[in-house]
Amino acid sequence: MKLLLQLAIAVYVLNGAYAQTENFWTKKADFGGLKRERAVAFTIGDYGYVGTGVDTSETVLKDFWQYDPIMDTWTQVATLPGSQRRNAIAFAINGFGYVGTGMNTPTATEFGANTLDDFWQYDPALNSWTTKASFPGATGSGIYFATGVSIGAKGYICGGKRGPNNYVAEFWEYDPATDSWAQLPNFPGGVRYQLNSFAAAQKGYFGFGTDQDIYRKDIWEYDPATNQWTQKLDFPASERSALSTFTLGDRGYVCLGGNGGLLGDLWQYNPYNDSWSVKADYGGSNRKNAIAFAVNGKAYVGTGKGYSGKKASMYEYTPNTVLGVNDYEISVAVYPNPSSDFINLKYEAQRVQTIQLFSMTGQKLFEGESVKQIDIREFHSGNYILVAKQNGGSIVAQQNIIIQ
Repeated sequence: MKLLLQLAIAVYVLNGAYAQTENFWTKKADFGGLKRERAVAFTIGDYGYVGTGVDTSETVLKDFWQYDPIMDTWTQVATLPGSQRRNAIAFAINGFGYVGTGMNTPTATEFGANTLDDFWQYDPALNSWTTKASFPGATGSGIYFATGVSIGAKGYICGGKRGPNNYVAEFWEYDPATDSWAQLPNFPGGVRYQLNSFAAAQKGYFGFGTDQDIYRKDIWEYDPATNQWTQKLDFPASERSALSTFTLGDRGYVCLGGNGGLLGDLWQYNPYNDSWSVKADYGGSNRKNAIAFAVNGKAYVGTGKGYSGKKASMYEYTPNTVLGVNDYEISVAVYPNPSSDFINLKYEAQRVQTIQLFSMTGQKLFEGESVKQIDIREFHSGNYILVAKQNGGSIVAQQNIIIQ
C-alpha cells in the first residue's frame, strides 16, 4: 500500500509538472514569403506548406513555401501553376497537397477579376504540380471564400462566393483516386462565405462565416459514412468569419478571425461529447485571414491581417495532452514505446473491444478488435495516437505512441 501511494504521488507530481509545459504558444521564424493574408496551407509528412494570398502591395501571389518545424526554417518550393490567387482552398490526401479555386485579383470588382475553378496536386517528392479536374460547382464559374478539408482519403469543398452578393451553400466531394467530383447534400446552414472547417474522428465540421454581413457561429457535422449532416453545439464564443482552424489528434481547434473587430482566442472542440473548451489565447496579435497547419502534434498559425496591417509572424501551439489522454479512467499499457517493429498492448479486455491507431492529423491507419499486438514496420517514424473503444464506439482510453 505504501508503494502504491508513493507511485500515485509520483504520477501526480509528474502530471503537474507536465501540465506546466502544455497549452502555450511559442514564437517561430517569420513566414519566408513575407507579410500576406488570405493564403492557404496544408501538411505533408513532417512539413507544412503555405502559399498564394495577397501581400502588402495588394499583389495577388502564387508562390509556395515549405516549413520545417525541427529546423524552424522556410524554403521556397515550386510555384503554383496557373493564375495567382487569394481565398483559395487547400488540403492534403495521402502524401499529396491539393490547391484550387480562389480569386485572381485583390477585389472582385477590379478590372480583369476572375473567379477560379482550376485544381492542382502538389507532389513533394518531385516538387512539382499536376493539373487535376476543375471544380465543377457554382455553375462551373469557379468559387472563392469557400472552405476545404480532407476527411480520410477524400477532399471536400463547402460554400463560398461566386461574385458580389452571390453566395452558395453547395457541398462537393473530390476523389483523388478517380480525379472526379461529386455533388453532395447542400450545407444545411445556408449560403455562406468566409466560413471554415476541420476534420476530427473521421468526420468533418463546417460553420462560422457570414452571409449578407451577418456573422455566424453554428457548427454542422458531416459524416462521409452516412452522407448525413447533423447540427452540433454552437461555438460558445463570438460569431466570426475569416478564422483559422486546425486538427490535433481527434480534436478540432478554432482561433482568430473577425467580427467587426479582430479576435485572438483559441477553442478546442471534442467531437465525442460535442463540447468546447477554451485554450490559451493566440501568441501573437489579433488577426484574421491567417493560415494554420499541424505537424507532429503541434500547430502553426500565422500571417493574416492585424490592426497594424498584414503579418508574417508565425506561432507554434503546444496543446494539452493530445486527444485528452488524461480524460479517461482506463489505461492501456503499450510496450515497447518507442518502437520500430511491433507494439504490444495490455488492457482490461472486458472493457475494450476495438483498438485504433491515428496519425497526428487524424487519419485512421489501423483498426482491429481484441488486439494485443500491432505491426508498425510499414509506418513512418513519428508520433501517433492509439485509441481504445468499448462496444458501441465510446472511447475509454488513449495513448501517445512514438514510432522510430
